[in-house]
Amino acid sequence: MEYEPFIRLGVFLSVFAVMAAWEWRRPARAQALGRARRWSTNWAVAILDSLVVRLLFPAAAVGAALDAAAQGWGLFHLLDAPFWLAVLLTILAMDFAIWFQHLVFHKVPVLWRLHKVHHADRDVDVSTAIRFHPVEIALSMLLKIGLVYALGAPAAAVVAFEVLLNACAMFNHSNIRLPEGVERALRKVIVTPDVHRIHHSVIRAEHDSNYGFNLSVWDRAFGTFTETPACGQEGMVIGLSEHQDARPGRLWWTLALPFRGRA
Repeated sequence: MEYEPFIRLGVFLSVFAVMAAWEWRRPARAQALGRARRWSTNWAVAILDSLVVRLLFPAAAVGAALDAAAQGWGLFHLLDAPFWLAVLLTILAMDFAIWFQHLVFHKVPVLWRLHKVHHADRDVDVSTAIRFHPVEIALSMLLKIGLVYALGAPAAAVVAFEVLLNACAMFNHSNIRLPEGVERALRKVIVTPDVHRIHHSVIRAEHDSNYGFNLSVWDRAFGTFTETPACGQEGMVIGLSEHQDARPGRLWWTLALPFRGRA
């Protein structure tokens, strides 16, 4: 796992660049605030997130996987599961865990205070995928570390999942429009930009649906899937109804959002 940070960073920057170029050339929607202020804020939040995680969890989830392997801890080690099966089940289990975490952050008021930093963005594009409050990111890392220890997840599977998590989040937050036939086929299996954009609607019933980041199966199975927005993709208003102004583009306002007003 010596090169794990470089693998993750390389994939992240590559996917971000591709999605950014795609949505610049062929955007699905006109932007309310534009890129300059929003992107500087969203990138600043993402950099702060990385610093917080490195400070609190230097080895992160991959380190937990290596430690679990060394100690023989976790379900897969107890069952002596084949490597390929452990990898597959790790990715599926972590995919579901992030889906469930997302749902919980919407339903628990104190957690929603943190998560609404993500939803306050007035536009949804590739930079929205990296806009999460540092406290939320730290709590998410705790969840992943706990799950990795419980499963005895292989380090390679954890790396693969982290790469998948970042790449899929950037893809489905991107301000792009896929050909209709392609989009309809893909959404049966994975979360497309049109599907996830509904999750950022100001309408409560719509942003309390489509929690998935990779597989769309969890929302379909648990009845939280919304096929189309009430106002259509072009007519849908993005963000939070109480913050339809320029403030979500400001860094300090964004970081302080969970600590002001009502949940």
